[in-house]
Amino acid sequence: MYKTIGIVTGGGDAPGLNAVIRAAVKTATGEYGMRVIGIEDSFEGLLGETSTRELQPADVRGLLPRGGTILGTRNRGRFVKHKDGDTDDERPESFQEAIKNLSRLGIEALVVLGGEGTLAIAAEFDRQGIPVIGVPKTIDNDLAATELTFGFVTALDIATEALDRLHTTAESHDRVMILEVMGRHAGWIALHSGIAGGADVILIPEIPFSAESVAQKIAQREASGSQFSIIVVAEGAQEVGHDMIYQEEGKAGSAPRLGGVGNHLRNDLEQMTGKETRCVVLGHLQRGGSPNAFDRMLATNFGACAVRALAAGERGMMVALQAADIRTVPISEAVAAIKTVPPDGQLVRTARDTGISFGAPDEATHHGGRQK
Repeated sequence: MYKTIGIVTGGGDAPGLNAVIRAAVKTATGEYGMRVIGIEDSFEGLLGETSTRELQPADVRGLLPRGGTILGTRNRGRFVKHKDGDTDDERPESFQEAIKNLSRLGIEALVVLGGEGTLAIAAEFDRQGIPVIGVPKTIDNDLAATELTFGFVTALDIATEALDRLHTTAESHDRVMILEVMGRHAGWIALHSGIAGGADVILIPEIPFSAESVAQKIAQREASGSQFSIIVVAEGAQEVGHDMIYQEEGKAGSAPRLGGVGNHLRNDLEQMTGKETRCVVLGHLQRGGSPNAFDRMLATNFGACAVRALAAGERGMMVALQAADIRTVPISEAVAAIKTVPPDGQLVRTARDTGISFGAPDEATHHGGRQK
């Protein structure tokens, strides 16, 4: 049994991070008599003079509904993923320094909350001798091996509410309204919110679209008496023959920042249809604020089960939701591939069956040749 464990939050913030921290601290201290050290500013808090704080049950009181993370988080830093073929001597100095500091602080194992990149770094710590249990965190819901990640359902609620609000102004002004949501490589938020919010067109990274096909859908709606249209587009959606659209180049050590596909499509559709078109970028509103009831429950379950797994001697594993139960799966399996929307999956078929277009060039002949 470990005497002291550490908790780390990494990557972008998500509703439910604090709920995980709360559950992990209450379980570790109350059930197993462990001491818990919170590591601030992601893994960066393990470098230099270190930035940590001991977490007692009193420190996590009131955290269940609170958004963000009391420990702070980072999207980038001095830690990099392990590459196949690297030897222990070739690991970056940041890992060597962090491991020495973990030993100095008496931290024997880690609970790491993060997405693909954070968990890949966590797996490297485990490989270098620090037992790790991962907790899946991403509002994009694109981590393999778990059916849902906490924060996703809250982000979905926010996007759906935005679509509900856009409906009223779109119908009042006979406009085309575009909502751009997060989703670099996976269109789960766009797909789920588009269905729940009654969108007419859903554009996702997994199904390349053409502006002409989207304009055709708008024309079809006008011909049937509907003078407005609602479009939801994932930030990583790509037009056929075009690259992803970025709002700015990446700074040193970081990837370029996605964004702008909604406004790009707005310009094209105004020219093609002659209709007044507006674009709303939901952006970080999807990340912030209080988690909903489901994400509070899922985050609490993940936090408690992560500590329980450590106490049971597991390591190099991630807690995951599978068939309504929390299981542990190898972190390597969870980060091996991004979970993307199956283009011919059930939800896509359901959307098409209910008249939603995905802007595919062959939309009119897709799915058995039936006109949509």
